[in-house]
Amino acid sequence: MPQENFNDLVAFVTVAREESFTRAAVKLGVSQSALSQTVRGLEERLGLRLLTRTTRRVSPTPAGERLLQTAGPRFDEIQTELSALSEMRDKPAGTVRITAGEHAAISVLAPALEKILPNYPDVKVEITVDYGLTDIVAERYDAGVRLGEQVAKDMIAVKIGPEMRMAVVGAKSYFQRNPWPETPQDLTNHNCIQIRMPTYGNIFPWEFEKDGHEVKVRVEGQLVFNNMGMRRDAALRGLGLAYMPEDQVVDEVRRGDLIRVLEDWCEPFAGYHLYYPNRRHTSPAFAVVVDALRFRG
Repeated sequence: MPQENFNDLVAFVTVAREESFTRAAVKLGVSQSALSQTVRGLEERLGLRLLTRTTRRVSPTPAGERLLQTAGPRFDEIQTELSALSEMRDKPAGTVRITAGEHAAISVLAPALEKILPNYPDVKVEITVDYGLTDIVAERYDAGVRLGEQVAKDMIAVKIGPEMRMAVVGAKSYFQRNPWPETPQDLTNHNCIQIRMPTYGNIFPWEFEKDGHEVKVRVEGQLVFNNMGMRRDAALRGLGLAYMPEDQVVDEVRRGDLIRVLEDWCEPFAGYHLYYPNRRHTSPAFAVVVDALRFRG
């Protein structure tokens, strides 16, 4: 195939992997119509249909799957080698893509990157907030962030944060209408602000531990959020009890805006770890980011 058509292959591989012309167009920085025309032109030149298009998704045909399995890894290898050329620069350069949950992104990644990025103007960091257990290899992330016990054994894991604790909090106005819970089981009688996360596919159970005894409580309530800030704001308004990372409500508890309960049932657990494949080529830019995030406490 003529060299000038390599862009067609890149377009096809991106669409096939994203299973969407819309997402692929955003990733490539082109219009959806132009991308569709490029892929259609490739199909016409090959005389084969490469993609099956429906209103909900795009999927490769058998011919398209064969081309994807052949061309995709080779483009990945080329991209890896191009990124490795940054080692020849005087300063680290390149983009590091990380997937992490909202709390990790706010409490760990942002403060660390704030300190080092001004010193490395050619290093770029893209953070995608995702509550799911993302496959970083399939999604082509450089690294992900998970709690220590969630990191797969075949990954390199770097501790990037201290141990964590959760906190159950409510406003004074809420406790003026409701008694304090004495045990986790008492929460079933309270209006609890629930959490929905893709990782669990359903409402997140509140987890407690005391003297080695673990308890999971499936709470009920009028509100469900997948956003940390909205849970905290709802608790401040007296709309129910919230289950939050301790560091996200410490100021409100200190000021007396929120009252903490069941503290003796909220024991520390393993904090956040950055993880990445052990076969990954470590670029200078990636090494700079890992070193900045490494927990030294």
